[in-house]
Parts: sequence; C-alpha cells; structure tokens
Amino acid sequence: MIVHMVRVRLAGPSARLDDVLAFVQRLGVLHVVRPEVLESLTGAAQHARAARHCRRLLDDVEFAYTTLGLTRPPSAPVAPASLPRAARFARRVRRQAAKLAKQKISLEDERVMLLRYREFFSAFESLIGHELAWPDGQAFYVVLRAGAVSAVQELRKSLVKAVGEEIELLDRPLPSGEIAVLILVSNTSAPKVAKLLSESRVQELPAPAGLGEKNLLRAMPALRARLAELPRALETTAAERRRLAEVSGQELTALRTWLHDQLLVIDARAKVHAGKHLFVLEGWLPEVQREQLTTLSGKELGPEIVVEVLATEQWQGDNAPVALSNPPLFRPFEVVTRMLPLPRYGSIDPTPFVAIFFPAFFGLMLGDVGYGLMLAIIAVVLRFKSKPGTTLRAVSAVGGACAAGSVLFGVLFGELFGNLGHVVGMKPLWFNREEAIVPFLALSVALGVVHITLGLVLAVITSWRRGKTREALGRSVAVLMVLFTVVALLAAFEQLPRALFTPFVVALLVAFPVLIALEGIVALIELLSTFGHILSYARIMALGTASLMLAVVANKMVGAMGSVVVGVVFALLFHLVNFAIGVFSPTIHALRLHYVEFFGKFFSPGGVEYRPLSTWRDHQKHGT
Repeated sequence: MIVHMVRVRLAGPSARLDDVLAFVQRLGVLHVVRPEVLESLTGAAQHARAARHCRRLLDDVEFAYTTLGLTRPPSAPVAPASLPRAARFARRVRRQAAKLAKQKISLEDERVMLLRYREFFSAFESLIGHELAWPDGQAFYVVLRAGAVSAVQELRKSLVKAVGEEIELLDRPLPSGEIAVLILVSNTSAPKVAKLLSESRVQELPAPAGLGEKNLLRAMPALRARLAELPRALETTAAERRRLAEVSGQELTALRTWLHDQLLVIDARAKVHAGKHLFVLEGWLPEVQREQLTTLSGKELGPEIVVEVLATEQWQGDNAPVALSNPPLFRPFEVVTRMLPLPRYGSIDPTPFVAIFFPAFFGLMLGDVGYGLMLAIIAVVLRFKSKPGTTLRAVSAVGGACAAGSVLFGVLFGELFGNLGHVVGMKPLWFNREEAIVPFLALSVALGVVHITLGLVLAVITSWRRGKTREALGRSVAVLMVLFTVVALLAAFEQLPRALFTPFVVALLVAFPVLIALEGIVALIELLSTFGHILSYARIMALGTASLMLAVVANKMVGAMGSVVVGVVFALLFHLVNFAIGVFSPTIHALRLHYVEFFGKFFSPGGVEYRPLSTWRDHQKHGT
C-alpha cells in the first residue's frame, strides 16, 4: 500500500541550519522539498559552487579509491580538520595511484610486445647464420597475416623484380598462424626494398625500443633478460600500490563517505529558504514517524527550532512523495509494480493484487507438477545466489510463488510433464485440460470478469478518495453494467435461472443513459473496451492448452524414434524447450493482463519516489 505522508516545516535561527540539516540527515526520514509560498532567500550560485568544489574533490577520491582496488564499505564519515589539506591529500594520492596504474599498464604492454617478438625470434633463431653471411647487407623483418601463403610468393616475385637476385627471403610459420618473413638484401638495394614494402603496406617489425640493439636477431639475449625482469617489476609496482592503499585507504574511505554525505546536504540546503536571521525547511515524512521527528527535535535541537505540520490530507496531496509498504509476503511483487512509474500519491498500490493474481495466472498457464518443480529449483538457486533486498532476491521469491501455483494447478489438472501423470496414477482433481477445452475457456473468461471488475472497483475507490464524486458514480454504474451483462448472459445460457434474464436486461438498458449523463458518450466506448479486455483473458486457456499439447508430443517421441534411448533424449530436449517456453510466455502474458487490462482501469502513474535526506551509508545499504 501507499504510505500516508504528512508535510512538516522546521523553522529557526539561520545560525542553527547546519545543526538542523545534520539532525535531519542522521534521522533519515524527511524528504526535503522547496517551500511553496516563500521566495528563496538563498543564493543558487553559492550552492552550485559548493557542490562543484565537493564533486571535484570527490572525483579525486573516487579515482584513487578505484585505482587502488579498495573495496571497503562506506565507513563512518569523518569531517576533515582542514578542507584544503583534504584536497591536497586527495590530489596527491590520485597522482600516485595514476602513476602506478600507468606504470603497470606500460609494463604489461611491454611484456605482451616482447612475447610477440619472442615468437618471431624463435622462428628465425636458426637463421642467424644466414644474416651473418651478408656482412654488408641489411635485414628486414616482416609479419604477414594468417593464411597468407600466396602473399609470400607474390612478395618474393616483387622483390626479385625490383632488385634482382641480390636478395634472400626466408619465411617461418608462427604459433599464432601468422607468417614471419626475413628479407636479407645488400645495402645498395635496401632503399628499394624499403620503398616497395612501404608501397605494399606490408608492416615491418621494428626492433623493440630500449634493448640497445637495432638488429632484431642480435637483440635476443637482451630481450630474454628483459622478459625475466618484467615479472619482478610488475610485482614491485603491485607492492607499491598495496602499500599506498594500506597507508591511505582508511582516510580515503572516511573522506569518500563524508563527501557523499556533504553532497546530499548541499542538495537539501539548496531547497531551504534561509535569510539573515531565519531559515525555513519543509519536507514530507510518513505519518507514523511524525511523532518521532517532533520528539527528537525537541531533545536534540532545543525549543528554538519549531516543527509545524502543514498538510495531513491522506489522499489528495498530489505533491507528496510515494513510499510503498507491503507485508513481507507481498513485498517481492513490488518488482512487478516498479517496472512502471510509481503510482501517484492518493491512488492505490496494486502490489497486493499482483501478488495474488500473477502466480494464479502463471500457474493456470503452466499447470504442471514437473515443470513447476523445475522452476522451484531455479528459484531456490537464485535465492541462494542473491542478497537480501536485491532485485534478484525479489525475482526468486516471485519465481517461487509462480512455481507453487504451477504445482498446485498441476495437481488439480493431474499433469506431470504432460500426460505422464496418468502413467504414475495421477488423476485430475478438477478437470482434464486436454479434453475440457470449453470449461477451461469459461474459467479463463470468468477470471477476466473478476479481475476487470476488481480494477473498476479500485477506480471507484480512488475517485471517491480524491473527492471526484461524479467520476466515482460514473465508474460505479460501469461496474454494475458489467455485472448486469454477465448475469444476463449466464441466464441466457441457462447457467442461472432463466427468469433473471429479462430483469437484468432492463436494468442494463436503464443504466445506459445514467452512464452517459455522468461521464458522457466516451463512457460507452470505454465500456465496450472493458468487455474486450475481459475476452482477452482467454489467452490463459490458449497458452495452458498449448503447453500441455507440446508436453504430450514430447512424451510420444519416446516410442516414435525406433530406439528408446534416442527417443528419451529427444523427449528430454523437447521438454526442456517446452519448459523454457512455458516460463517465458506465461510471464509475458501475465504481465500484459496486469499492465494493460487490469492497471488500465485504475492505475495512475507519475508518483515521485520518497527519498529522504539520509547518510550515504543508508543509501548504499538500501541500494539507492
């Protein structure tokens, strides 16, 4: 349900504003808003400048915190003795962390490059003698892409054509699939070869910088020595980072928490009206916590801070923020409600109704003990892999409820992986979905009548609460017309006494002009769309029957493949596919029946989320 909110005002001497904001933040229940009447007496530029300085400092802290690999949770905020000193500390740690990070990346890049060169060297180590046979020559080192065997021959022809026979070309495959090519040529022909390679866009492999040797093959000893040094250099860098994290981690964490808290306070301060002598702070909080605010304010802030209740309208405060509060059994289903914008304050939270109807619709569509148990296993796994209060934990709870619905209706329908339930002695306790198509369709449409009528009743309640009497009366007439129509149809098909048909048709005809008088001609169009929405619930029968038939087909594969083993394998695969469809499709259609058909009757989106001024640690704890 939507929590009843009240609007309060705190006023007092401007000199006490910081104390009041600290108190409000520590209490964590007041959603601060701008006063509606008073003109602002504070400078927006001043707050923007403070927020800008705070964010700049926080950027340095966050960068250092992340780069050093700190994972500490938010600690108790500790205000720095000197803000300039804290800024210098954050900048210094950021520079040191950035330097170490850059050094690590440089060493890792160098290691990758040298390992790449080592592949090339390993391929040509046996050819060092060939290179030495050209004492007045020059060597070119080229790497061709994988599979470019023909390119080696083309390159050889082009080089011979350009410089004649004063050339030697050797190639070796690399472990990566690429081809290493060594080109030996005389000094006089070297410029032509360099020009040809450049024009052919063939990438020449230069000698690694810093090895002190331009010749690649002769640089092999230096390269091996450098590769042996790099792990020690990387470990030294890692040790320096760990030392910096150990020395600065505690102060960084405390400063990080304090800065986040300061930004929250600065944002709230911008909504406060403060003059030279007086400040006015307004906000919303749950009605049940009003007494706590008043009592603690008197104890901690003293009598000079006045707390005044401004608004107590339970259902008509359109500007009030929205907080949802549901019993633990219903609370996980808020994940379904929150996929849409929050309902407006003064309307109705649909979560309890979703918690009842969503698993029921899902269970009717899947309706199988075996598939339900498989879904229950997945829900249990998700529960153990999720943390309390997270979306994944809520999804696991919703999945568990849907699994329970599937198992329950599976027992009522006598289904275990389709018609295998009949083999193990299960019998339908209600009806057999494979044969009772019409009863299943009637049940689905009847659920539609109940669900849609409930939505219309909730619309009546919402209009009545908000003081819209004419609208509430019009929707009440629409509810009666739906019920009159259902009773008349049941009487026409002799499901109810035939004598009821005429009186209810007359009542329906009388209600038409009343509805038009209250809500206009558009009400008739909405009434017709309501009946269309009711018929839309026939999808429950269609999807449930389709899931059952696919399971039956999977079972028949066992005896249709010639081999029992092959048939069982194909049946299991088909059941697995049917299970995936049976989870996905009912979820989508159950959501549609709620979002389109049910919510469309009464749901009023556009609520502002209740976000009280609190500490950053509280925000992190609740995942906001």
